[in-house]
Amino acid sequence: MKTIEQTVRFAAPPAAVYEALIDSHEHAAFTGEPAEISREIGGAASFYGGKVTGINLHLEDGALIVQAWRPANLPPGVFTLVRYALAADGDGTKLTFTQTSVPDEMVEHLGKGWEERYWKPMREHFAKRAR
Repeated sequence: MKTIEQTVRFAAPPAAVYEALIDSHEHAAFTGEPAEISREIGGAASFYGGKVTGINLHLEDGALIVQAWRPANLPPGVFTLVRYALAADGDGTKLTFTQTSVPDEMVEHLGKGWEERYWKPMREHFAKRAR
């Protein structure tokens, strides 16, 4: 198993980035895909119309989200651990992302997927809102 680590910056405050990641409507707005995300610790999450499911393990409003994630192509009962740590960075947010327990053969695919399906669309989402 491997770990994916990425650091990204967004032109939005930490509270807005947190909401984009934890609010079902905000998440769907930037990904263009259905999402159902509980705002409670222990609550369920479903992303991309159920292609990825998860559970909220730790939530700190505007600062930290930790979730167990299970992409549909993982064997039953196998989860990865996803951690989004948010910090103010000038006029925006620095997001430190970690995904652990990633099967070796999925590291490259998932690493690219975060940029293509999350970070790039989130940047575009916040840029539209700034206009």
